[in-house]
Amino acid sequence: MAGADADAPAASSSVEKQFVDFRAQLEDSGSLRDRIRSVAMEIESSTRLMQASLLLVHQSRLAPEVLEKPKAQVGLLKSLYKRLAEILRESPGLYYRYHGDWRSETQTAVSLLAFIHWLETGELLLHPEAEEKLGLNESDFTLDVEDYLIGICFMSNELPRYVVNQVTVGDYDCPRKVLKFFTDLHAAFRMLNLRNDFLRKKFDGMKYDLRRVEEVYYDVKIRGLSATRD
Repeated sequence: MAGADADAPAASSSVEKQFVDFRAQLEDSGSLRDRIRSVAMEIESSTRLMQASLLLVHQSRLAPEVLEKPKAQVGLLKSLYKRLAEILRESPGLYYRYHGDWRSETQTAVSLLAFIHWLETGELLLHPEAEEKLGLNESDFTLDVEDYLIGICFMSNELPRYVVNQVTVGDYDCPRKVLKFFTDLHAAFRMLNLRNDFLRKKFDGMKYDLRRVEEVYYDVKIRGLSATRD
């Protein structure tokens, strides 16, 4: 009995030490997460400004100067992701542990960059191009493929509204061009074996966006408003 009593303080000390270590780990993790979230909030603020500026593209025919204001935020986004990378390099190997703290903001950023790129070129912003614009092309800090794909799905949500408003201001060829782009994009997504998760749900939503663009295109064509014959 005396031996058992002697072991009790040692066991208690061991448990206490373990929880002291746990407390230190949790405090370090909380501090790191707070720093990450602070940068993520700045990214969100920047993307909100971009979204507000891009609303103008739905109000009239697209003019180059309309895109200057949202494009001015791209450099800021790149610097913010650089700061995020520097924070994460202080704790190597924890990228995916904290990934969720900036994931939504990154998906939004990709969608806005993709929409601007499409407005300027009529083409899809490719994954390496999105990485380059955000500065996410380092070996230890890249643009997650799912974040890119979800961002592209978000971008597609803007296209039906854009088509309707462009037709309203007299651009009757817009539905044809958007439908061609959308059909190719949808076909490309169908090559993926998507699980039953958020990305799959966003892809399913893309089908309805495509259908809405088709309806506008057929309506314009039936009314004889399109200047281009297919």
